Amino acid sequence: MSELTYPEIFSLRGEVALITGGGTGIGRDIARSMHAAGATVILTGRREAELAATTKELGERAAYFVHDVTQLDTAADLVARVEQARGPITCLVNNAGQNLKKPAVETSDAEFEAIFRTHVLGAHALTRAVAPGMIQRGRGNVLFTASMASLFGIPLVIAYTAAKAAYVGLVKGYATELSPHGVRVNAIAPGWIDTAMSRKAFAGDPARKERILSRTPMRRLGDSSDIGWAAVYLASPAANFVTGVILPVDGGVSIGF
Repeated sequence: MSELTYPEIFSLRGEVALITGGGTGIGRDIARSMHAAGATVILTGRREAELAATTKELGERAAYFVHDVTQLDTAADLVARVEQARGPITCLVNNAGQNLKKPAVETSDAEFEAIFRTHVLGAHALTRAVAPGMIQRGRGNVLFTASMASLFGIPLVIAYTAAKAAYVGLVKGYATELSPHGVRVNAIAPGWIDTAMSRKAFAGDPARKERILSRTPMRRLGDSSDIGWAAVYLASPAANFVTGVILPVDGGVSIGF
């Protein structure tokens, strides 16, 4: 490792990254950044049109498989199909997710369970499926897209907050078990990022955007590529001694007031 120098130390050349929810939003920008760093990227998600469009944009060293992470018993089959087509998965990015905006006391058990199934059970199923191969090879990376909701309470998203807080436990638990085998496990906690979803949310509520900016020491929204390049760092040899961390990429939200 010590013989690597800049910029090779940040290269993902030779890596095969499986990215859930990779067709849109932050997942797409993680795919773009990892691809630019030299990785082969495999996108998964439920919406084939978006997966196909992103794969076409990336071109060589990109592919997609339609997959629903909530179908837990198909995780091992997905991993087998990807590895047969593209070789061993060396990096898994658990990014797929969904949200539900509702008061906590109005959130039903079924709604809570659906959010948890997507985020927590889906991520666990895929991590469990890729981990044995990584352990056998003595190297690998697992990344989770966490959230500010992993770090503090956010109103009206109780199921999402609980699921993203559970990511912290998954990262720490998996890191302690897998790191002795050369498999690093980390997470990124994005702050408020300028995405199509956030722009839509702010369009009818300028006061909300101002509240968010007032709590952000950098006084601006992040770019989704900020998350992508953070993912590249965590998956690269430059982070060879980094495991079990939740990295906020948030303009200071998590430390400011």
